Amino acid sequence: MAENKVTLSKKDRQAVCFRHQFLQGSWNYERMQNGGWCFSMIPAIKKLYPNKEDQAAALKRHLEFYNTHPYVSAPVIGVTLALEEERANGAPVDDVAIQGVKVGMMGPLAGVGDPVFWFTIRPILGALGASLALSGNIVGPLLFFILWNIIRIAFLWYTQEFGYKVGSSIAKDLSGGLMGKITEGASILGMFIIGALVERWVSISFTPVVSQITQQDGAYIDWANLPAGSEGIKQALTQYASLGVNGLDQVKTTTLQGNLDQLIPGLAAVCLTLGCCKLLKKNVSPIAIILGLFAIGIIGRVVGFM
Repeated sequence: MAENKVTLSKKDRQAVCFRHQFLQGSWNYERMQNGGWCFSMIPAIKKLYPNKEDQAAALKRHLEFYNTHPYVSAPVIGVTLALEEERANGAPVDDVAIQGVKVGMMGPLAGVGDPVFWFTIRPILGALGASLALSGNIVGPLLFFILWNIIRIAFLWYTQEFGYKVGSSIAKDLSGGLMGKITEGASILGMFIIGALVERWVSISFTPVVSQITQQDGAYIDWANLPAGSEGIKQALTQYASLGVNGLDQVKTTTLQGNLDQLIPGLAAVCLTLGCCKLLKKNVSPIAIILGLFAIGIIGRVVGFM
């Protein structure tokens, strides 16, 4: 068995790394980056599985849902290469194990890639290049282009190699529960990140009016009696600072969303996110979920509920 063992050479892994740069070249709203991922895996699949039927099965295996930051995807594909290599050599690595590692890693890593690359490294290099370009120095854009690609390519290769080495350890310890621990830890980290992203990006506002109360004098800004000119503006701003938003109008209007925000801020967004997760677990198509959300939003807006 050892004599016939199939291994991925450095050249094979470099071919995968090169193709992996085009991860986002094939996108769809149902399975996201699965086309680019499958394209990246082709050199390794051809090397590990000489049989056409095994190659087709491997390609189908890697056409499942996949979505993460395009750069931090490198360690994920490194681990996957190691698992596929062990499977090709007879190790008990099934489809569920490979997909479980991919899903368990892609979520947490996606939350790391955006802050590090898009919001830190790229702005710093862009500011450096722009400062030189504003002075008429052609080195500015060249510096940004060269440094950015050196960092990007180096990160893709070395983290893929790191994932490949770690993946071999995971495959050898399938019975020892290492994979389960890694997946569990990655899932916990992913839930923390999802919680933060929900609060930041998911916004739902229910507009039905619960109550309208006429406020007493002094509880709102009396716009009609404000002096003209800058003095009136000054008094309005001073009163607004003490009264808040409710002081802008004589009638205080309370909406359903206002009550929800006072009780549990972000409750509707969390419920919507958990509902979508529940539907995905029941194998409901992501396309159907997206269209359903569009329909609910449009109907809610027309009816006046949202």
